[in-house]
Amino acid sequence: MPQPEPGAMREVRVDGARLAYRESGDPSAEPVVLLHGYPANHRSWRHQAAALAENHRVLAPDLPGWGASERRTDLRFDYDTEVDRLARVLDALDVGECNLFGHDYGGFLALGLAQRHPDRVRRLAILNSRAHRTFVPAWYAVFSLVGILGRSRFAGALAKVLPLAGINRAGLRGALHAGVIDREILDDYVGWMSTTEGARWVLHYFSEYRVPARPELGAGLGTIGCPTAIVWGTTDVYLRTTIARELASAIPGAELTLIDDAGHFVMEDAPEPVLAALRHLLTRTPRHSASEDTLGASTD
Repeated sequence: MPQPEPGAMREVRVDGARLAYRESGDPSAEPVVLLHGYPANHRSWRHQAAALAENHRVLAPDLPGWGASERRTDLRFDYDTEVDRLARVLDALDVGECNLFGHDYGGFLALGLAQRHPDRVRRLAILNSRAHRTFVPAWYAVFSLVGILGRSRFAGALAKVLPLAGINRAGLRGALHAGVIDREILDDYVGWMSTTEGARWVLHYFSEYRVPARPELGAGLGTIGCPTAIVWGTTDVYLRTTIARELASAIPGAELTLIDDAGHFVMEDAPEPVLAALRHLLTRTPRHSASEDTLGASTD
């Protein structure tokens, strides 16, 4: 039987769309926001959320279009819009600044937010993410092809026939066989893609997703001033470990945790080492902030 997850599922509206999220911990505590990657949802953090909620307000959203969040094809999903929307997600969750932890696509967005809105990020964690780079050649080709199909004038018809749920199930077969996820989790992650509406949204999303490296993100790594953790499963078949090393060397004071024998879905593959790295990050003193000025004034 699956273990019950902490807290409660709630909903807010962002850009007119319903956004689902799980909240746990003391509502008055310092917030930790957990961003999942592709093609998962907030449950990818299920092994860490309860422990982090012991001392923090933990918010784990299903990013727009994923999981239980609404899938709207009238919204844009290019990178700049997604990063700006993430700031609006924090606003909707009543979060001014937070500890922002992102895996895969979530780490990609978290990096952009930390560069554009440094006042919103107290501490940053990036876990097995393309970040400023991109995928190994085979997966670069796969994601590029889906983008081409999504931009095709036949995308509507393709949504009716493309087995996108099956393709994503095949991509997760290794994690399933290794026991990193079970069939119930797998169904929760990708089952919705088996409908025409779900497949249409996936193609819409990829129609605006760009696979090439992001040199502007790389150029901005040295400007990140908050305590940062780079956590990486070294057997990742999608992303090279050189990305992690580049992030750790370019972000001032970043700490690198390499987890051998763990793959791309590192939070699920190596729950305890990931939790230990995140707990250590939370002990590091964040940059000075306006909220600390307010706190100091109130206790004088």
